[in-house]
Amino acid sequence: MKCLVVVSHPLPNSLCRHLADKVVQHLIEGGHDVIEEDLYAEGYDPVLSEHERGTYYGTYDASDVEGQVKRLQEADALVLVFPTWWFGFPAILKGWFDRVWGPGIAYDHADDFGPIKPKLSRLKHVLAVTTLGSPWWVDRLVMWQPVKRILKHALLGACTRNCKLRFLSLYNAEKIEEKQVAVFAGKVTEALERWS
Repeated sequence: MKCLVVVSHPLPNSLCRHLADKVVQHLIEGGHDVIEEDLYAEGYDPVLSEHERGTYYGTYDASDVEGQVKRLQEADALVLVFPTWWFGFPAILKGWFDRVWGPGIAYDHADDFGPIKPKLSRLKHVLAVTTLGSPWWVDRLVMWQPVKRILKHALLGACTRNCKLRFLSLYNAEKIEEKQVAVFAGKVTEALERWS
């Protein structure tokens, strides 16, 4: 499969970077065609411009993110590796959704501005790998997993058909031990093996 791995962490020695390296290595060893986008390392601009937003209901001008659009449209599988900050996506990843998952790319507007129509029909698998400083019970019981809900229902639910999501969260990441990281990395590997 063509696998797109999108990494969103500013520190090159972060836990997210470590997990992303494991993902890329495992996918390559599994014979997949892997393209990696490290948004911070590439200097990706997450800001949806006035011009881009002005074209949203006509012909969306995504020329400034043409490479990212092409890679998304060609992907059979997508892996997102990112920290959860304030129970949301990092701004750079949110900006990737804002600019790259635009109209005519990830979806089409309905003629009457009713429900949008999904366009990412090639995308069949998404794995989200995220780290959180909070304990599991805050994310799940208090906040009701807002990042997972947005990804599953708002993004994939609106822009894909028959796409399977696996969402893996590593909690208490600021005070985690190596053994716990290894166990979590095993879960990531297990999720990727299901794609074979």
